[in-house]
Formats: sequence, C-alpha cells, structure tokens
Amino acid sequence: MNPVKPLDLWMHIEADVLVIGAGGAGMYAAIEAARSGATVILADRSLIGRGGATVMAQMTVAVALGEQTEDHWENHLSDTLAAGRSLCDENLATILCEEGPARIREMDDWKVGWARENGHIKQAHAPGHDRPRCVYVDFLATGPAVSRTLRTQLHHFSAIRRIGDLMIVDIVVRDGQACGALALHVSSGEIVTLAAKSVVIATGGLTRLYRRNSASFNMSGDGYALALRAGAELIDMEFVQFFPIGHLAPRLVGMDPIMWDPFRYKLGGKLLNGQMQEFEETYAAQDARSDGAYVLTRDRATYAITKEVEAGRGSPAGGAYLSFMHIPPEEIRAAFGPVVDRLAENGIDLRHRPIEVAPIAHYHMGGVRVTPDFATNVPGLFACGEAVGGANGANRLSGNAITEALVFGARAGRSAAMHARDRTSQWSEDAAKPVRDLLAGAERREGPNLADAVARLQGVMADKVGAFRQAAPLQEALVEIDRMRLDLGEAPRAGCAPFDPELMDWLDLRNMLLVARSVTEAAISRTESRGAHQREDFPGMDEKWAVNQIVSLEGDRLALRQLAPGGGRRA
Repeated sequence: MNPVKPLDLWMHIEADVLVIGAGGAGMYAAIEAARSGATVILADRSLIGRGGATVMAQMTVAVALGEQTEDHWENHLSDTLAAGRSLCDENLATILCEEGPARIREMDDWKVGWARENGHIKQAHAPGHDRPRCVYVDFLATGPAVSRTLRTQLHHFSAIRRIGDLMIVDIVVRDGQACGALALHVSSGEIVTLAAKSVVIATGGLTRLYRRNSASFNMSGDGYALALRAGAELIDMEFVQFFPIGHLAPRLVGMDPIMWDPFRYKLGGKLLNGQMQEFEETYAAQDARSDGAYVLTRDRATYAITKEVEAGRGSPAGGAYLSFMHIPPEEIRAAFGPVVDRLAENGIDLRHRPIEVAPIAHYHMGGVRVTPDFATNVPGLFACGEAVGGANGANRLSGNAITEALVFGARAGRSAAMHARDRTSQWSEDAAKPVRDLLAGAERREGPNLADAVARLQGVMADKVGAFRQAAPLQEALVEIDRMRLDLGEAPRAGCAPFDPELMDWLDLRNMLLVARSVTEAAISRTESRGAHQREDFPGMDEKWAVNQIVSLEGDRLALRQLAPGGGRRA
C-alpha cells in the first residue's frame, strides 16, 4: 500500500449559515437566510444552481392559486394527504400547500415566466388532483426557468458566498451541536473547513441508487448519510417513487427520459400493452374520473405497467407503449411545439408510431426528519427540499416537488438564520479532526473497481429493492450491501491527483451503502403494500402499518423504530 501525501488545510471559511446543496431548495434557503440578516455560504458539488433535481424538472408545479378554476390550499392538502396513504406529516403537508401560493407569486414577481392565458396564470390538471392546479413555464422548461430565476436572485445578496466544486464529506458536530462541515475541493483535492452557526441540508434525494433513474449525478442520498452520521433521524426511507413512463425506446439523445407525462395528460396519450391494447382501466377503479381521463397516480401506473410486462404483454424492450397516434397532427404540433422537431432528429414521429416507456426511479418520499421549522433533532442542523421526509407520506402527489423545494427552502433558511442570530460560533478544530484524519488517511491501494462497485450497487437496488419487493430478495440485498461495505474498507482509496475520481467514488460509495441499507432495512420491516412501497408477499395495506418508520445510527448499527404519523414530534 502506498500512502497518499497528507492533505493540508487549504481554506477555512466562516458564516452564520451553511447551506449544503444549491438546487431549488438550497438557493431559496440561502436567499431567505440572507433576507433574514444572516451571512451565508452556499456550497455545492456542482456549479451553483446547475445540479440537483430542480434544474432537470421539465413539468409542472402544484399550487392552489385559483387563477383559472376556483381553488383553496385545503383542497390541495386533501389531495396530498390522499396520495400519502395516511402517512403524511400533516404539519409539513399543510405548510407545503398553504405557503405554496406565496412562493409561486414571488417567483412570478421575479419574472420566472409562468404561462398565462387571458391574463391569468395557466394551470393544468395533473394526476391525483381534483382540479386544474399545476402551473408551468412550458412543459419542458419549468425547472430550468425556476433555477435560472433563483440564480439571478442570488446575485442581489452580497451576504451569500457561492462556492461550487465542494464535496461535503461530513457535518462537524461539537457537544451535540452542528457547527459546520468539512469538504473536499474537488478540482484541487484540498480540504476546506466551513464554520457556521446553522447548517442546512439541501442535497436532494437518493434515486442515483438505482440503475434506471431520472437523477442528476449528485443525487446519491449524500444528505441522508451526512444527517445520520451527525446524529439526526431519517423517516419513511422505504418509499421510493418510480416514475411510470420513463423513456425506454427508441434511443433518445439529449432529452429528459421523464418528458412524456405532461403531454400524456394534456393530450390524452394512451398506454398500450404489447398487444396494442389499452389497460389502464383494469387498474384504475379507485382513481377514475367521471370524464374517463387518465388519472392513475404514479404508484398505480408503475404497478399497471409492471404487471402487464410480467403477464407477457409488455412491449419489445420490456415496457409499455405510449401512443399519440389518435391525436390529430396539428394538436400534436400545438402541444409539443419545437419538441416535435427534436424528436424527429431522434427518429421519432408521434403521428405514426408509439414510443416505449417503463418505470424509472424518480423521487424519494423519505428523508431527514424535521419539525415544522425544519430543524432536526441535532441543534443547529436543518433540512429542506427533497432531503426532508414525511410531508408526502407513502407517495408524492404529482407537481409537489418544486413547490416543496421553494416552500421548505424558504422556511429552513429563515429558521436557520433565526437560530444563528445572537449565537457564538461553536466551531472547533478538534471536532473537525476525525473527518480531516479520514481524508488524510487516504491511500493508493488495490481493490475492486469503485466505479463498477457503484454500478453493482445500482443493480442490486433495482433488482432486489425496486418498485415491487419480496422478503428473500430484500435479505439478499442486505447481504450484498454488507459485502460491498467490507470491500470498501475503512480508509479512503485515492489516486493522488486533483479531481480524483477514485477518492470521489469511495466517498460516494460510503454514503450510498449507508443509505441503501436504510432503505432496505425499512423495506424489510414494513410487511404490507402502501403507496410506493409494494411487497408482493404482503399485498394490500394493513392498518397496523399506518405508522412512520424512523431510522437512526447507533455506532455502526442502524436502529429502526415506528411512530404514528406526527407522533413524538418535538414542540
């Protein structure tokens, strides 16, 4: 073994609030913290505002504006709770729905460009909603527009220091309080220490754990691992939402695999099995609307496609067909606009052939457990956006993701700033020493290819902890995860070079394996089917499982306990 030259301290930065992650939630948290008088470090592994889920989101944002159809946030809440299958933290869900309109109107003031019709913000009818409620910029650019608008707002605040290229290794805790973090500067390989009176986790979800996913590269569940090692709790980790109609075939280059849903419910695209037969009605008894329009929620649509494939009625590539061939060409052009031309460049002509779609890991309902002020059980540690668990229960309602990012980001940023006010820094070099020693102990050594190990873990999660689960495969997944953890070792592997992919893969796997175990253990424990968690050996919901599962880290062991929704919530 050849030890790598020890990493020296490169930079130490201090602020009132450290926000980890610069997607929609992180940027809004930074803005709100600065508006509340705090100095802020906004740190991200990617370029600021260019990574995470928000910038990739192409579709709609659920909010009860009532611009075109009479509405009230309580109606939105009712639909959110119904989708959550009795597991939503009603306090968080209420905040999401009640404060959503203010955030959307503020974004409108910031010139995000919400689509309008007859002078009113236009709203579309998405699955699971009782009326048209979802705003958008256009059906393929909503997320990029939101991200661009927030990036522009960041420039108005001199109190926000934006730092990209930082991979947060661990949150630093002193005397039980979060006091900053230690990071790796990716392009130089040097250590950066970040002191803060409040730390906000805004790192998004975990869907990169799965082979087929709609995630950006840094959606590996990092925030969940950081929270666990800092002493925080996680909630609802078993609930991974699979987007039912991720693009499967023919090959699609340069376009998002989850682009089809808005066009499907805007135009009435038909799901067909391999025999070119519609099959939604077979699975839609509890979701059908009187007008017969498509309304299958994502968990039911995922189930429907999977079962058609299992029954031998799948499409050639192993999914289902999505067809717009019944739609007049002029309506396709009006709905898709220039996207029609981009599809043509990929050899796709929606007038004459269907495309193939299949479920793809898309969102995580679980995450860091927080109070209504978005504080964790670790003083000084907050979380927001998709990193937070509990608001969506067993299944997220379509369109709630960006709303959640904006609302929860603003709340967490404000709470973090209030916590930091009039407090002295608890930063300690001694508290940061274990993390610095971890990196300083990086060594060049032989071992399994780490990039291959990441791919192997993704395969294990997809095949054994996917949309439909059984006890034996779940137990097999735990064995694989434990074996991979032993192979990884306790000391980081490194290639002794700036922008070291081997070191980053090691750190990624360290987080991914911990989070994968959290998901798998929770899935083994929940012996029922509810929302996005489907146990084929325990079909149907069981009332005794109307509880949330809480995950914590005790030494090297994960601990799991159950609470009634909202139970044990701190005042």
